[in-house]
Amino acid sequence: MTRTDVAFAAGDGACAAWLYTPTGNTTTPRPVIVMAHGLGGVREMRLDAFAERFAAAGYACLVFDYRHFGASSGVPRQLLDIGRQLEDWRAAVAYARTLDGVNAEKVVVWGTSFGGGHVIVTAAGDRRIAAAIAQCPFTDGLASSLAIPPLTSAKVTARAVRDLVGSRFGREPVTIPTFGPPGSTALMTSPDSEPGVRKLLPDGADLPTDVVARFALQIVKHFPGRKTRDVRCPILFAISENDTVAPARRTKKWAARAPYGEVTLYDAGHFDIYVGDWFERNVADQLAFLARNVPVR
Repeated sequence: MTRTDVAFAAGDGACAAWLYTPTGNTTTPRPVIVMAHGLGGVREMRLDAFAERFAAAGYACLVFDYRHFGASSGVPRQLLDIGRQLEDWRAAVAYARTLDGVNAEKVVVWGTSFGGGHVIVTAAGDRRIAAAIAQCPFTDGLASSLAIPPLTSAKVTARAVRDLVGSRFGREPVTIPTFGPPGSTALMTSPDSEPGVRKLLPDGADLPTDVVARFALQIVKHFPGRKTRDVRCPILFAISENDTVAPARRTKKWAARAPYGEVTLYDAGHFDIYVGDWFERNVADQLAFLARNVPVR
């Protein structure tokens, strides 16, 4: 395979992306998988591992960073806004359909964690999507908010309000870590959050791991799971039974409403299925789903 740096227009800026192209002669346009990360994540945090497996199986992959993150444009940096990220998804899908050697009717959307929720919304709004994969997806803002200890939730909310008020007066953004140890002021503070995220970071990389704090006020109001019944393509929900970030019970409830939904369950935590043996099992299940529903010819 080859990996090329590309970029595409999105809203008022541009998203940076990697384009994976399988090698080998073929006159048949290939399916393409559009991929993006979750809460504050960027491509370098193990998305390359998944894209390499998919490309090895013959799929083109477009792996992008949201605006305000990674190599993409946008100020302030680390601004996580749900509406803007969903706009980036629509732009990524539109761009993927224009790529040489790609079948515009065989676009698959793949998202993980918070991006898994974006995949549900994107597939529900675009009937041309061929298939979707939502990995350990965020589906229910209330369930995820209730999983946060009350004191931590109060501290996070206070920082988010301070950031929002300051933004109205043109002040510099107030940021908040995306993860931290239990008891810290961060968006994810379960015992497995800090070690789990650190396993995704490339060795020696100095990647930002915070976001603009006002985002925390959006979480409790966001319910991408409500859109599952509107997804008219095959969709795979890869669910970790011991998920402390996106509680599995609510995710399974929403997944059951998808007309063409499939579920794979793992006796693992939210971050386990990115690495090691759980990754191997997870990616094998995803490749089997793709082979059934969007085969490479």
